Amino acid sequence: IGNTVLHILVLQPNKTFACHMYSLILSYDRNKEGPGSLELIPNNEGLTPFKLAGVEGNTVMFQYLMQKRKHNLWSFGPLTTVLYDLTEIDSWAEDQSFLELIVSTKKREARQILDLTPVKELVSLKWNMYGRPYFCFLALFYILYMVCFTMCCVYRPLKPRTGNKTSSRDNTIYVQKMLQESYMTYEDELRLVGELITVIGAVVILILEIPDILRVGAAKYFGQTILGGPFHIIVITYACMILVTMVMRLTSTTGEVVPMSFALVLGWCNVMYFARGFQMLGPFTIMIQKMIFGDLMRFCWLMAVVILGFASAFYIVFQTENPENLGQFYNYPMSLFTTFELFLTIIDGPANYDVDLPFMYSVVYFAFAIIATLLMLNLLIAMMGDTHWRVAHERDELWRAQVVATTVMLERKLPRCLWPRSGICGREYGLGDRWYLRVEDRVDPSKHKMMRYTEAFKAQDRDNYDKGLEKLEINTNILYKKKPSAVSLSRSTSRTSSHRGWEILRRNT
Repeated sequence: IGNTVLHILVLQPNKTFACHMYSLILSYDRNKEGPGSLELIPNNEGLTPFKLAGVEGNTVMFQYLMQKRKHNLWSFGPLTTVLYDLTEIDSWAEDQSFLELIVSTKKREARQILDLTPVKELVSLKWNMYGRPYFCFLALFYILYMVCFTMCCVYRPLKPRTGNKTSSRDNTIYVQKMLQESYMTYEDELRLVGELITVIGAVVILILEIPDILRVGAAKYFGQTILGGPFHIIVITYACMILVTMVMRLTSTTGEVVPMSFALVLGWCNVMYFARGFQMLGPFTIMIQKMIFGDLMRFCWLMAVVILGFASAFYIVFQTENPENLGQFYNYPMSLFTTFELFLTIIDGPANYDVDLPFMYSVVYFAFAIIATLLMLNLLIAMMGDTHWRVAHERDELWRAQVVATTVMLERKLPRCLWPRSGICGREYGLGDRWYLRVEDRVDPSKHKMMRYTEAFKAQDRDNYDKGLEKLEINTNILYKKKPSAVSLSRSTSRTSSHRGWEILRRNT
């Protein structure tokens, strides 16, 4: 019951009341430390009160809980050294990482916790010491891997075509070699090495991605933009296309150019994932993802209806014409593709003015130009501009969340020997087996001076108040004159030096 009440208090809007009640309930906890503590009992979602405060973005409760976990090591003037308990914060030994919960939640308030101590210092330590070097090395390794795959595709086994042309539009001069003919020369053997590297890389990608899908869940794993959800879809599809190409090559099946082309496009598009390691480029990947899966997906429905209608109209108009003079609309699939190019203004109106054009072509093309070019394209630009404006206001916040997600991902994938635990073991300071992060807090000298003056003036006010009470207790008859004496006391204290000091502090503030 006590643990349930703690979780309810974390969700309370009155945060001051919640903090006081939280302390009151913990004061009756018999097992204040260890596995039986109320603070360490998770709810049905596996969240302790501390993790729930982070997921809900309750910064007041989070700071209150962190104040209970910190230990002041020493203090000298404005410089203070503090040890923060990393239990439930550090993702090194956590199945459900606190940092991963923060970046995966849909509440924007939760990402503000990434700017608070000690989370900010912990993420900065992990990223600067291990995250950035490993991530840059991984980006370089992936680019070299894609170059190897691209060269294998460019020099794939082809041979001259021996059959006759089936039509005047047939333009094929090379065909795919059979498996027995593909690996005969030294160049073929060299290409085989690159192909083996490509296949091994695709298998490694699937081995690394599938456990995370099973652990997190497909909806959360692919749906979170900051976690790189769309890029996970891209890289898994790329690996599947590589395996399909390998099967088609081994079985000498024609048409391997289809999965090979998809793999090339998806593999090189996945390079944008590594832009999140740089502050200048990271937010732009977020913009691209939000525009593609937000604005563009909605716009494509309208675009499909317009293209389907006008492509059908163009095909009907040119159905009775000679296709040799007007080849852009000679069949229905080509009409769809040509209308799509017209929609995006890639080409001008395809018309051969050396022959007589149908009258309805001018009417249909006029309506298409008004609806597609003037109306719908400007609508898409306005939608993307609004998305850019919204994301630009969260640029730094989103990039920090990307860094945290990337750090947690690398920490899970790499062996423990390559990523030692961050922080200091508590045994060095007699604090048990828990791990702590040492943070040095430096107070502004001017603020520090004002704080010392404030304490001095408070002490003077207390002394003056005590002296006034002693004078009031000399004569018992003054009890009947309580109101005038109080006024005289306030007048006397207002003339003290502490009052002048308070006035100086107010002006400086």
